[in-house]
Amino acid sequence: MTRVRTPKTARIMIIDRSEVARSIISHILQKEMQDAYIVTCGSAEEALEYLHREKFDLITTSLLLPGLDGLDLCHEIRKSEKQHLTPVIVVSSDADTRLLREGFSAGVTDYFNKSLGYKKLVEFIKDVSQRHSGLVGRVLYVEDSLGTAQATQTLMEKHGLYITHVTSAEKALELLKTATTDPDSAGEEGEGYDVVFSDFFLEGQMTGGDLLYAIRTQLHYSRQEMPVLIITIDDNRQCQAEIFHAGANDFVTKPITEEVLIARLKTLLLIKHQHNVLRRYSRDMYHLATTDSLTGVRNKRFLLDEATGFIGQHPNMCLMMIDIDHFEIINDVQGHIVGDHILHVIGRFLNEFFDDDAMVVRFAGKKFTVLIADADLEKGKSLAETLRINMMGLKPEGLDVTVSIGLTASEGVKDVTLPTLISDADNALHSAQIQGYNRTCLCVTNKNITPA
Repeated sequence: MTRVRTPKTARIMIIDRSEVARSIISHILQKEMQDAYIVTCGSAEEALEYLHREKFDLITTSLLLPGLDGLDLCHEIRKSEKQHLTPVIVVSSDADTRLLREGFSAGVTDYFNKSLGYKKLVEFIKDVSQRHSGLVGRVLYVEDSLGTAQATQTLMEKHGLYITHVTSAEKALELLKTATTDPDSAGEEGEGYDVVFSDFFLEGQMTGGDLLYAIRTQLHYSRQEMPVLIITIDDNRQCQAEIFHAGANDFVTKPITEEVLIARLKTLLLIKHQHNVLRRYSRDMYHLATTDSLTGVRNKRFLLDEATGFIGQHPNMCLMMIDIDHFEIINDVQGHIVGDHILHVIGRFLNEFFDDDAMVVRFAGKKFTVLIADADLEKGKSLAETLRINMMGLKPEGLDVTVSIGLTASEGVKDVTLPTLISDADNALHSAQIQGYNRTCLCVTNKNITPA
């Protein structure tokens, strides 16, 4: 174990079996956070020995460690009175869906992809450290007693929480209906709430219990997606049981004790944060699973998953089929490495050429499909010709590379489906190739194919 002693603001522990990795991370971190106190350990057992004696603000650990692994270590940390709320980052290059779920069950706060490098890891540590330096979160506070509300709101704000106070369950429900729960919207106006904190006994048509029931059944928020803390009276076991049955995460009793309230809120904020991280990782994993790694455009799975919804949302749209001319000759003469690089350059070009609302897909091999929203055949033709001409000037690997394009549109078609659009665009593409390549052909109604 090594220690770097500086003025103690952020107290960070780094656990990695590689002495070189520990040294590099510690060195970069010390440059970026000069006032941090950093401890590095080579095993979970060594770390636990130190954690029993001293409290830390943030812990990072490799997934693979000698003896106890990173998840076992996290289990032990969550059992500790001193460290049970300390953020724990697991650093791994192979955190699959199963491991993510097991990790969050173990109490992992967040994951970092090791392949991104040490500098990115240090940036990530800084970000997590800042977010957890105090209580960070937005609380929707429902209390009809203005005197109680003012004192409790001041108490919560003293600990760094952002409070929106309303006096009725009806107003709280209205705000929740319009709020977003997107974990990537943090810091934006209208970003929503991390925790609902409500008195169970509210005057008016809706009680706190009614609000809680609406959150779970009407808005369909889970306990992880929208944690709810309820205020009730002491020594009323029946009421407390009712609170849990209605879907509350936890409760506090009157009179409210500051230490108890803040501890409960901090636990619920951790639950919310873990839910957001898991949601974000699930989305990122879907993006990885539906993106072609060579070209950077979407893959055929994404097309099959999303095209029907795309067509339904954009009744006026075009489908473009793009094929690289004579690509087999390029592969045979220049080799597959050059061919792969050409595919990569063209994929990047297509992503940059089309607007964000277009769906760019590697359909198969050297063939790409593009679905273009809000476009008739005339607009599609203009785009196709501009694309084809620009492609002639691209010259990847210094080679003259051209494309043939088949284009079709949904206009004039009663039942638009992905298979019919692909078939029509493919027929148009085939005509372009028969006519000599490096050209665009259009497939209009009744499979009437014309040159652009």
